[in-house]
Amino acid sequence: MMKMLRVVTWFTKLSMLCMLLIAIDTTKAQHQLKLGFYRTTCPAAEKIVRDTVNKAVTANPGMAAGILRLYFHDCFVRGCDASLLLKTVPGDETESEQDAGANAGTLRGLEIIDQAKAKIEIACPKTVSCADYNGLAQR
Repeated sequence: MMKMLRVVTWFTKLSMLCMLLIAIDTTKAQHQLKLGFYRTTCPAAEKIVRDTVNKAVTANPGMAAGILRLYFHDCFVRGCDASLLLKTVPGDETESEQDAGANAGTLRGLEIIDQAKAKIEIACPKTVSCADYNGLAQR
């Protein structure tokens, strides 16, 4: 009985430590994400993405769902890392997430993210994170 009590106590302490570590990590991440992040380094970034997405969704309202799906599939497995935006390299045996499994041929909106990225790269080369293109498009 005493041994079981020790195990339960140890497990409780371990669980509390894990929850504390998760809370600290989440707090750190929340401080890194903010509106206007590119205000000084690329002031037009948010407007460029917003205008590009608005134009596409106005022309095809169903595209909004496609862009939202891109964000979900990019962020679902290992966080928002823009891995879904990478294309398969010809001759390489590793296929990209775009061409893998259920995503193959079913992703809509990649061209909109690419258009926004191209416009931002003209305005502010090598400034905006690829993952942020996708995140900005969701707003």
